[in-house]
Amino acid sequence: MATPPALLRRATAAALAGAALLGSAACAPGADTGEGIVVTTNILGDITREVVGDQAEVTVLMRPDADPHSFALSAREAAVVENAELVVYNGLGLEEGVLRNVAAAEEAGVPALEVGAGVDPLSFASAGEGHGDASAGNESAGEPDPHFWADPRRVVLAVDLIAEHVAGQVDGVDADAVRANAEAYTAELEELDAWMAGEFAAVPEEDRKLVTNHHVFGYLAQRYGFEVIGTVIPSGTTLASPSTSDLKSLSDAVREAGVDAVFADSSQPDRLATVMAEEAGVRVDVVPLFSESLSEEGQGAATYLEMMRANTGSIATGLRGE
Repeated sequence: MATPPALLRRATAAALAGAALLGSAACAPGADTGEGIVVTTNILGDITREVVGDQAEVTVLMRPDADPHSFALSAREAAVVENAELVVYNGLGLEEGVLRNVAAAEEAGVPALEVGAGVDPLSFASAGEGHGDASAGNESAGEPDPHFWADPRRVVLAVDLIAEHVAGQVDGVDADAVRANAEAYTAELEELDAWMAGEFAAVPEEDRKLVTNHHVFGYLAQRYGFEVIGTVIPSGTTLASPSTSDLKSLSDAVREAGVDAVFADSSQPDRLATVMAEEAGVRVDVVPLFSESLSEEGQGAATYLEMMRANTGSIATGLRGE
């Protein structure tokens, strides 16, 4: 039986509309084709691009200067994730608004790499062991700390993981070229680690004390011998809020420790850090850092290497009172 012309026209229109929707999903900002490798955070995105080189397309979902704890995907971007050949995500609870999309992609058969789980992660409690009571008042104490990129040596582990998954999961890549890219980038990371160690060595040991907006530098503290006095937000996520007693306790600790600087994430307002500094009753500078997101090009932290060098300079200068 022949299909009536009107029904045929409606079916054709529906098919074209569906194709247009898929096309718009593939061409969403920051998500060009919906194929290849899709990465959640921009820090991991930069690292992944260094490893992949020109061997495959890498789509990064998180925009510069965004907060990984609160960014979420549009329906079109979610479709891109589910059409990926490989999803690379930080995990350990970092991308709170995106993890359900990653889980949906995995259920649909998309390979996914949780990088944080494979780099010998610390817990928020253990991140402070030997470096002051970082876990005191921390709502996340005992949970895994997702902020591993503050330690370049763990990023070396991440590079190895990404290289092996790309070589094994993404069609058409030259595995040898990917591994060569990883080796070259690892050399840059090792150079960064040595440089950071030298810069921090110039900070007197008694001055290596950190107060930040939230728990984000436990890995850096362990790697380079810092003491984490505490955080303005007593949690591993920026979505939490401090109480009046939290601020009072931290202010007392800052005053007793003689801290000269409080470090606030550049993507978050420093109002709470400023209030805490005023509560302490001493002169405390609030210094911005790029702790959880890369910046736009030309703003000081467009790549992981640039971000870490900028932060190292800011921390060393801030703690020396310069």
